Amino acid sequence: MNFNNIKTELSQNFASGLVVFLVALPLCLGIALASGAPPLSGIIAGIIGGIVVGFLSNSNVSVSGPAAGLSAIILVAITDLQAFDIFLCAGIIAGVVQLILGFVKAGAIANFFPNSVIEGMLAGIGLIIIIQQIPVALGTEGYRAILDKGIGALHIGTILITLVSITILLIWEKSAFLRKFKMLPGALIAVTVGIVLNQIFLSTGSHLAIGDDQLVKLPVVRSTEDLASLIMLPNFEGFTNPVVWTTGITIAIVASIETLLCIEAADRLDVYKRTTNNNRELKAQGVGNLISSFIGGLPMTSVVVRSSANVNAGAKSKASAIIHGFLLLICVLSIPFILNLIPLATLAAVLLLVGYKLAKPATFEHFWHKGIYQFLSFFITLAAVVVFDLLTGVGLGLLFSIIILLIGNIKKGMFVENAEGSGKYFTITLAEEVSFLNKASIKRKLKEIPKNATVWIDAKKSVYIHSDILELIQDFANNIAKEKSIKIKLSGFKNSFEINKDDNDTIIIDHRRAI
Repeated sequence: MNFNNIKTELSQNFASGLVVFLVALPLCLGIALASGAPPLSGIIAGIIGGIVVGFLSNSNVSVSGPAAGLSAIILVAITDLQAFDIFLCAGIIAGVVQLILGFVKAGAIANFFPNSVIEGMLAGIGLIIIIQQIPVALGTEGYRAILDKGIGALHIGTILITLVSITILLIWEKSAFLRKFKMLPGALIAVTVGIVLNQIFLSTGSHLAIGDDQLVKLPVVRSTEDLASLIMLPNFEGFTNPVVWTTGITIAIVASIETLLCIEAADRLDVYKRTTNNNRELKAQGVGNLISSFIGGLPMTSVVVRSSANVNAGAKSKASAIIHGFLLLICVLSIPFILNLIPLATLAAVLLLVGYKLAKPATFEHFWHKGIYQFLSFFITLAAVVVFDLLTGVGLGLLFSIIILLIGNIKKGMFVENAEGSGKYFTITLAEEVSFLNKASIKRKLKEIPKNATVWIDAKKSVYIHSDILELIQDFANNIAKEKSIKIKLSGFKNSFEINKDDNDTIIIDHRRAI
């Protein structure tokens, strides 16, 4: 890549990289806290996810980093192992397993997720973001505090900064004039205004001032000794512990599935509709987790929140993810004291808009118009993601889609026409594919044929007929039809013939049609 190309990439993606950096910063710290890990471990994972995975992956808009979906697994593992440095060995194992999955082309599994499930997952994550960020935007400790204290639990200064930040973001997004300043994203303006407002509140002694508990908290590195004390290297004795191996394989499986789901979602969000090589993505994640774990970072996945923020900020290529990684590295090392002035309310405003775009009403309306089954698949996934977690939600949505598919296949195994004339005449046309799932419906229909009727069973369109179906038809022709004086005509089978009601010959249908 020559200098002009680098300059173009920077100019097109710096603003989006900056927005993702602002979104990723509190998430990295929050996920590290939720995982029971050192604060800097989340930042390290974010840096590696941006720079290393961003460089190796061919996804144009996805952004990787520590994921909330892994926090419960990590917390339990660290608690059981009683040492973060031993847990890091599990991260190394996870990275190796992901590399293997990439080389054996396990990424193809992503092709089996229906669009309704992917969109339901996105909308569910959007609602989770909104639910989680509302207390932050209101300056309260949580919904319980609101129920207990009512309006007294709210912080007016925080609400004011949230509203100002949302207003700035909306104006910046809607104004054609302001959008011309691509290197100056609305999120940066909102953050700057949020810092200035709170500093004014603090300097004037106003009750609107936001306390330290509602500001970004980042460890301040003043020397190489401070940095060395914050970074933890793995204790390789952990490889002798069976729990480490179990944890590592579990993380690899969960992280790989989440990554594939998020990559599929990111490709759908990409305005240019570019596709990602899933196997290459698994390899990139494997390398990222190896490096992150070797230098004290958390395991990572591709993350929908960061990726969505990246797309909404106008990212053109993976340079945006790489820029966000470098910004995390530079700012954490050089200006943590400035970052620690950022009100969480401003970042909540950014995330609230991201959440709304993921779960906007138009998406619900779209799937409603696609039919009840598509809508239910979408809604079940969404609800389960919100109530349980991402993998459970996707699993339930996929299970519902499979059940609907099976029911549809059962119903579509045959088409029956009934023509009334001097006698009773039925035409049963078998579908292109007739599986064992169609056995019950075909058996029921054959039993319903009245005495002295004429039946034409047509298999000319069929490409695949299961042997159970052939045996069923053969049994009907040789036994039930003769008992009820039913005249049968078979066509499309290897042996096609007409059977008169007085014919006592045994009918044999060639089973070479079956698979």
